[in-house]
Formats: sequence, C-alpha cells, structure tokens
Amino acid sequence: MGKCHRGNDVASVVLDPPVSTTGPDHFKLWSFFSRASFRRMILDAVRCGGRSHKPSSKSPPDQPPRPVGPIDVRSDCEHKKPAGSDRLSELLRLSESSENEEDVRQKVQMLEELKRVVKRLQSSNVLEGAKEVRRLTKEVSDARTTLALLGAIPPLMALLDSEDSTSQIAALYALLNLAIGNDVNKAAIVKAGAIHKMLKLVNEFPNPDVAEAVVANFLGLSALDSNKPIIGSSGAIPFLVKNLDNTNSCQARQDSLRALYNLSISPLNVFPILESDLIAYIMNKLGDMDVSERFLSILCNLVSVAEARKAISSVPDAFPMMVDVVSWTDAPGCQEKASYILMVMSHKSYGDRQAMIEAGVASALLELTLLGSTLAQKRASRILECLRVDKGKHVSDNYGGMSTTISAPQDCTTYCSSVELKDGMEDDMMSEEKKAVKQLVQQSLQNNMKRIVKRANLPHEFVPSDHLKTFTSSSTSKSVPF
Repeated sequence: MGKCHRGNDVASVVLDPPVSTTGPDHFKLWSFFSRASFRRMILDAVRCGGRSHKPSSKSPPDQPPRPVGPIDVRSDCEHKKPAGSDRLSELLRLSESSENEEDVRQKVQMLEELKRVVKRLQSSNVLEGAKEVRRLTKEVSDARTTLALLGAIPPLMALLDSEDSTSQIAALYALLNLAIGNDVNKAAIVKAGAIHKMLKLVNEFPNPDVAEAVVANFLGLSALDSNKPIIGSSGAIPFLVKNLDNTNSCQARQDSLRALYNLSISPLNVFPILESDLIAYIMNKLGDMDVSERFLSILCNLVSVAEARKAISSVPDAFPMMVDVVSWTDAPGCQEKASYILMVMSHKSYGDRQAMIEAGVASALLELTLLGSTLAQKRASRILECLRVDKGKHVSDNYGGMSTTISAPQDCTTYCSSVELKDGMEDDMMSEEKKAVKQLVQQSLQNNMKRIVKRANLPHEFVPSDHLKTFTSSSTSKSVPF
C-alpha cells in the first residue's frame, strides 16, 4: 500500500491498489473514496494543472500519516489561477471604479451648478436665475427634483408679482418645467398659491404671451388629481373657456381644451363647468373637426350627472347634432364618444329617447351597428334595444286603449282594389328598404373583410370584392343583427 501524504500527487494516491487486511489496526484505503469524490479529485487536479508538490521538510519524520479521505484541493487551486484571469478582473475593477468616479464627478458638478442657480434666484439677479431654471429643467428630470429641494419655487413665486411681463413669462415657464413629470412639484406649486397669482396676472395684466404661459401651467398642474378641485374652484374654468375664443394661438387653444378635459374628470368640477356655459359652447362648436373629439370627451365626463344631461338636452337641436356626429364615418373616435353620450341619455330619460327618435337616430344607429367600430357597434346596439323596448310598450298601450268598429265594405270590387293598391305600395316601400339594407350589409361585409385582411397582414388585393357582391346580392334582411 502506498502512503498518502498531503503533499503527494493526487494521481499517485488513487493509482495505489486498495489494501484489504483483517487486522483491527488496519483500514481500507478505498473505502474513503466515493465515486463522486474520485471524479471531483480528477477534475480539480486537471484544473490545477496536475502539478506535484514536494512534501514539506518542516513536518516531523515520525508523524503518523493522517487518514485519507476526500481530498480538498481548492486551497491549492486558489494559488494557481492563471495570470490572465487576475489581470482581467483587475482591469474590470479599474474600469468600474473609473466609471463610477466619472459619474460622481458629473453629479457633483451638476449639484454645484444648481446651487449657484438657486443662489442667483435668491439674489437680485432673479430673472437670470429663472431663465437658468427653465434651461436646466427642460429635459433633465433630476434637476427638477433637486432645484425644488434646494428652494427654487418660493423665489419664482415671488417673481410672479413683478409688473414686468418678461419676468412674469420667465417665472411661468420655469414653474412649468419644474412641474413636468413631477407630482411632488405640482402639489408644491399649487400649495404655494400659484393658481391665484396666475389668475391675477391674466386679469390685471392682459397679455397674450402671459395668458398662453398661464394656460400651459394650468394644463400641467391639472394633471394631478389632488390639484383638480383646487383649480376648478379658483375661477380658472371661466378663464379657460373664455380663452378658447380670445386666443389666436392654436397651441393655447389646444392646451385650454386639454386643461378643461382634465378638470372635467373630477366630479367636484361639474357644477363650476355648468356655471361657465361650457356645454352650450361645445354644442355650438361641435362641427369643428379639429376640436370635436376633445369636446365630446368632455361631454362624456359630464353626462353621468343629471344636471349635465339636462343642460345638453336643453340646447336647441342638440340631438340632431349628435345624430349627425354618429354619421361621421371618417371620425370613428367621435362616433364612439357620441354613441356613448346618447346611450347614457337614452337609458336615463324617456323624454330624451323621444327626442332621439324624432331626430332620426334609428337609421343612423342601424348604419353604425353595421359599419362602425366594435365599440361603436356595441353602444349603438344597446341604444336600439332601449328604443325598441320603449316603442313596444308604447304600441301595446295604444292597442289596449283603442276601440274600433269594423264594418263590411259596401262594394267588394272597390274594397279589393284598395287592398291590392295598398299591398302594392307596401311592397314598393319594402323593396326600397330591402335595397337599403342590402347595401348596408354589403358595406359591412366588405369592411369586415378589410379588417380581417389587415389583421392577417395580407395584401389588399386578397379581398374578393366580386365574390362579396355576388354573395350579398342574394342576402336578405334576415342577416341584419337587429
């Protein structure tokens, strides 16, 4: 049996044959090695390069050999890592440390610059400081948070009290940039009293540029839910409605509409909006395609309130205008919003349902169920169902209270001719209706096929238009979903 020392080569240990004795003072060397440990020793030896170590000369010669077990060669491998791997790790650590140092250096420089800007705001050169705040917060979100924490908002609020329009505009746009994408700054600006200061500016110093900057601030600040009731109760809504007609800037007009939409989301602002005659203004301007969808979005937020529905229905020709919007096939967003408004009003008021029927809403809704978007089709179907149930009740009531006297005709020839004439007129009318329905069904099938082709990313030439015409020519009114 070969002796096993810590310094001996692993290969020499495992190549010795196992010793089998029967004496009590002997042991089996092979029993200390399992298959897993044997495989691990071979792999570790290969990884370490298979180098042999000389036995240590410092160990006493008469020291008995230690029992051989699974040999741990990790301590040897730790000292035998290739020089290239150590060099690579060192380079990586150096690159990471240099990169971190560069980031830290840039952040320190930015912090020092922001501190200088805040000091400039707090000094006599506040106008230049406001311009620097606007420049630094234009794209860097971290600068907005840091400047607010350093105390940039109070000096800007004080600058709003200046009578110089240049200083006012600089402060307004600096506050606007501080609030972009930062809810904490939005709340802090409103809490500091910015809304009343801004309204004072537009009332006492009428200036188109100042008004445009104020509208932009109202738009940004109204995006925060907690600010909506504060802005709505401050008197900003009448100013925004008035600005829709007074401004010549398309951007200011769009910002006013978006700010009014944000404010209409809060139920607490419904009554201030009703007091500002915004609904009447919307209904009168509903034909303008550039702003109609935004107008309808505001009405969708208000229609759930009974007073708002009453204000809508009280506008002259309100339902004919809404029916006209439902027919805008080139504006699916407007169709969806108009159908939502009509759906809510039809489910809430019998008088509104009668006004819709008189305005000819049934034919427009039938066309919408065939040619509209999926959402518009669902809403139109619900409105038609509501109108159908209401019409059925009305017919049954009339039938129950009707008393007629049926008498035999005096002249059978005259009676038969009148009946035939009436049937012929009904057939002609039905044929016209069938033609109209067939045309709608054909358009609906073609639109649905185009949608399917678009979803499948197939070429447009794939649509078998001739086949569809042949198919729809034999269709009947039974294919109509309602």
